[in-house]
Amino acid sequence: MELSISTKNTLPVDGTAGTLVGRAWVPGDPAGPSVVLAREDGLYDLTPHFATLSLLLDNADPAEAAQRAGREARRICGLEECLANSSADRRTPDTPYLLAPADLQALKACGVTFVLSMLERVIEERAKGNPKLAEDIRASINEEIGGDLARAKPGSFEAERLKQALILRGLWSQYLEVGIGPYAEVFTKSQPMSGVGTGADVGIHPDSVWNNPEPEVVLAVNASGTIVGGTLGNDVNLRDFEGRSALLLGRAKDNNASCALGPFVRLFDGTFDLDDLRKLVVTVRVDGPDQFVLEDSSSMAEISRDVTDLASQTLNRNHQYPDGVMLFCGTMFAPIKDRDAPGEGFTHKVGDIVTIANPKLGALTNRVKHSSEIAPWTFGTGALMQNLAQRGLLR
Repeated sequence: MELSISTKNTLPVDGTAGTLVGRAWVPGDPAGPSVVLAREDGLYDLTPHFATLSLLLDNADPAEAAQRAGREARRICGLEECLANSSADRRTPDTPYLLAPADLQALKACGVTFVLSMLERVIEERAKGNPKLAEDIRASINEEIGGDLARAKPGSFEAERLKQALILRGLWSQYLEVGIGPYAEVFTKSQPMSGVGTGADVGIHPDSVWNNPEPEVVLAVNASGTIVGGTLGNDVNLRDFEGRSALLLGRAKDNNASCALGPFVRLFDGTFDLDDLRKLVVTVRVDGPDQFVLEDSSSMAEISRDVTDLASQTLNRNHQYPDGVMLFCGTMFAPIKDRDAPGEGFTHKVGDIVTIANPKLGALTNRVKHSSEIAPWTFGTGALMQNLAQRGLLR
């Protein structure tokens, strides 16, 4: 199957009516990444005003700043042209293509923020990463504690009482600790500059036999801890690695091209605000080379902790991020639809096309490959600084 990226299957339903900012690789001498504003007639280069996206997001009013800079900006190319070239299948070096809409920001993620995904983590833990054991454990766990967890507010007196009751029943888990306890799980998903954008390949570790996409809303958080917009993300996950040991979380989460974001960051303005973000429903579709199709959704209304709580637990007096954070909020999506054999649930196959979408944020589309077969990540922070200096964009 060909990976096709276009305005029709990528932009929000209201097109460029909102303030959509991101990054694109732009040919030149030298070629390099540019901060861009999407308009109906094309992409506009904001880099002379904001050398990095993190600098733009740290502005007092990022949306107003982007629109103001956009009025003086150079048009790079048409949207259709750039999006078509963003497909890994069609990419050519002489045409711009989209990158992940993040540069210097830390790439962080919150886990077990939805009851369904919380239960699946407990199941993984008890199955020791073996998908063949998951179905029976799932039925037992759901019957015993599923309803209790759905009613527990994290960090509350009731949650603590439930914790003690589950300990007595031998049902406590490290995942329940962060799922209903006072402290959210916040981990490093990937390194700054390592995310991939729409149309790129996403990577799963070649040794993994039980893995899945994780469709999520990603918060754009500036250096002061303020949420200024949102985008879509795929927190590619290896269930077997993490299920064997939570100490393998880094191996399960941080592999070459395992962090996808995009297509753009939609900044808060008159068309989109924090309350809109809280109500988003994110859909996911997997189209396999074996004709397998998986469709599901994840509603932010079901999240157990408010997004402002997740942001404040990530960036606060105890821990700062001077370049801001792109924060994955977690997902309720945990695919259990059987693919190869009854009772074994879902796992990726090389060649799967994953589309994560929302009407307000557009669509993030990627093809799955083994991380070892995807071009290695070589353009890091040092390369970015050198490139910006060569282009005379550092002041």
